[in-house]
Amino acid sequence: SCERLIVEYAWLIDSGSASLVADLVTEQATWTGADGGGMVGRDEIRRAFEGRERLSRRLSRHVVTNVRIDVADDDHASGTAYLVQYRHDAVDGPAVAPTAMEHPKFVGDYHLTFLRTEERWRIDSLRFELAFLRQRRTDRT
Repeated sequence: SCERLIVEYAWLIDSGSASLVADLVTEQATWTGADGGGMVGRDEIRRAFEGRERLSRRLSRHVVTNVRIDVADDDHASGTAYLVQYRHDAVDGPAVAPTAMEHPKFVGDYHLTFLRTEERWRIDSLRFELAFLRQRRTDRT
């Protein structure tokens, strides 16, 4: 169930339904990005992902792999997963597939905690750490 939450999280963002990520988290969930910025609570997470949902110029694929889940007890678990993100931001208008891609935008690690609620398992915290970052064209030699 926890692994499925990670996969569903990635699919919702890429499929144009990013605001539904909020349905996967607890009321008090925390989401922390690689830059240290974050969100607290289901409502704030929903608002932020509504913005991503409206971003039609972006085409992305969050490829999640090497998922590890450790169950602490009947109601608590933690896990890690690798994320490889392919992303293209169109200059004019909405992004259209297929698009040319040299390599991923970034690669990193998700660190998650899960809590079983009355309804089901949910993500209680998600923290993302970068491992690799694509250089900008102006940075290349």
